[in-house]
Amino acid sequence: DAAVGGRAVGVPGTLKMLHMMQKRFGKKAWRDLFSPTIALSENGFIVSKRLADAAGNEGDNLHYFNDSFLYLYPDAATPVEAGQRLKNPLYAKTLREIAMNGTDAFYKGPLAEVMVKRVREDRDNPGLLSLEDLAGYTPIERRSVCKTYRGYLVCTAGAPSSGGMVVLSALGILSNFDLRSMGAQNVDAWHAMMEAERLAIADKNYYMADPEFVDFSGDRLLDTNYLRGRAALIAKDKVNPAVTHGVFGGAPQKKQSAEAVYPKPPGTSHITIVDADGNIVSMTSSIQDTFGSRISAGGVFLNNQLTEFSFISDANGAPIANRVEGGKRPLAHFAPMIIFTPQGAPYLTIGSAGGSAIAGFVLQRIVAMIDWQMDAVSAISAPAIINRGAGVEAESGGEVISESLRAKGHPVETKGILSGISAIFFNGNAMTGIADPRREGSAMGE
Repeated sequence: DAAVGGRAVGVPGTLKMLHMMQKRFGKKAWRDLFSPTIALSENGFIVSKRLADAAGNEGDNLHYFNDSFLYLYPDAATPVEAGQRLKNPLYAKTLREIAMNGTDAFYKGPLAEVMVKRVREDRDNPGLLSLEDLAGYTPIERRSVCKTYRGYLVCTAGAPSSGGMVVLSALGILSNFDLRSMGAQNVDAWHAMMEAERLAIADKNYYMADPEFVDFSGDRLLDTNYLRGRAALIAKDKVNPAVTHGVFGGAPQKKQSAEAVYPKPPGTSHITIVDADGNIVSMTSSIQDTFGSRISAGGVFLNNQLTEFSFISDANGAPIANRVEGGKRPLAHFAPMIIFTPQGAPYLTIGSAGGSAIAGFVLQRIVAMIDWQMDAVSAISAPAIINRGAGVEAESGGEVISESLRAKGHPVETKGILSGISAIFFNGNAMTGIADPRREGSAMGE
């Protein structure tokens, strides 16, 4: 009920961020960057099975949003099919206007008016988006957050992006265990990883939110001594039955409550790029659900990113850090990472799609490569085994480990897990690009 319709739509930020980066680092003119995507929108692309299945499953939700429905149900009756060519001329028109007139073509003027009208006049779930919200949006540049793990420098985005912080916290906990000598087939190593994820997520749910609104210091959550204390909560032979957030020494803390755990759907993409000059980008972007709010304007699906906020504002008489507030950015699950060797050279750039499972996907691969010396292709292709805080989720092929985890008291569910990892591994002057075989991604270079 919360995810579909206008109430879930937040101001789209990606375009403003890209324009800010282009002005600072770009070599080409802004207007020259759009031609390939305009051509793809006009000529179309081949529909994958995953997209066809998603469109087929969303007919009831899409039916109330005419442009969205007709895009994915071109004959107004049946969804697009795998192998069909899908075009988006409205998107091509929007991109041409942005190319020629800058971001104002999106955040102001006729397109902005259409977005606001469709959000606010949604029949079942009208939203509050205004022209002032769109026109006033400004991206915020934040410092990267880095922590050393086995001598490697692991860097990510800080709050209000939370997945990378969960990964760094879990790595800090796992640094107290000799995972390398345990090996990849040792259940004790996986048990430590599952418990580390639970502990890191408990801290995230309690403490993390938009730092413009919450007095939050990532330095405290990543403090080595603090994480050593968190690691001491992991028993070797059984699950800790009561994992809660940690408590810091020093000044009294502001009273707040942990966020209630509930599923959030994935609708995310990750790209990682290295250019000819050695510049590295690790970027995760999302409209939250598969087709966002299901509302579209100008060929663009609008996000339902506000469902990244807590669905309740307080618990036990105390406010939840990630509660909804005007002007606040929700707590995203993204975990874009760039990792450097002990000698300071690039080692790995990685990230994933997958909603609240992203941190687990990325953590497992970092441990597999650094601790267990797996090559990048094997690490990413290996069955995913993760814990989002409520139990172990294991991909088919990981049954031996998952059954051993069950014996230690972990609730385990074997299921399809749709990660969307993309990574580049550096080996001297050579690079290996890897796209997750579970999705439609690809690796390429020249």
